[in-house]
Amino acid sequence: MIQLPPAIKNLIIINVLFFVATFYIFDTNLFFEWFALFYPSSPYFHSWQYVTHMFMHGGFMHILFNMYALYAFGSPLEQMWGSKKFLFFYFSAGLGAAAIHTLSNYLFHVYNIPAVGASGAIYGVLVAFGMTFPNAKLAMIFFPIPIAAKYFIPLLILSDIYFGFSGSDNTAHFAHIGGALLGFIIMLFWRQNQFNRWDN
Repeated sequence: MIQLPPAIKNLIIINVLFFVATFYIFDTNLFFEWFALFYPSSPYFHSWQYVTHMFMHGGFMHILFNMYALYAFGSPLEQMWGSKKFLFFYFSAGLGAAAIHTLSNYLFHVYNIPAVGASGAIYGVLVAFGMTFPNAKLAMIFFPIPIAAKYFIPLLILSDIYFGFSGSDNTAHFAHIGGALLGFIIMLFWRQNQFNRWDN
């Protein structure tokens, strides 16, 4: 089992604390109004939501899958990069996800559905994992056939593009796409500039 590195450990703890506070301690609706990401014209919008929405989740399965993905795909990256570089990458992807989500809401005139979850940042982590370990074998629960990361992750992103434009559910697919896009851009920049090591 991969040892839990410090940045990921702290991210998981903060996410769990937010989840428990939202659903078991404080007023759930109030917490969503404060910390979910609303469209800027909404009376519930606050600038800090671009960060805090990454720690909010809509239910137990939502946080479970996100935290497992953060652990499984983020741990080898943090161990290789160090905590500072990983956190920079994670929050950059999350902010990129929020920006693309807001842009998509503007383009498609969807102003009343707030975004929650670490999925956008984790999609950036998925892209980084796929570019770093392209031949690692991955599988989905509903499609349990192992596929190399270099094929699996692009297919996952293509599915988000399809469902995002079809508008068939309430998932923030464009946030996923935004996180993946920012992750890809950062990885390309780091590779071209040999920006591979930061001090821990």
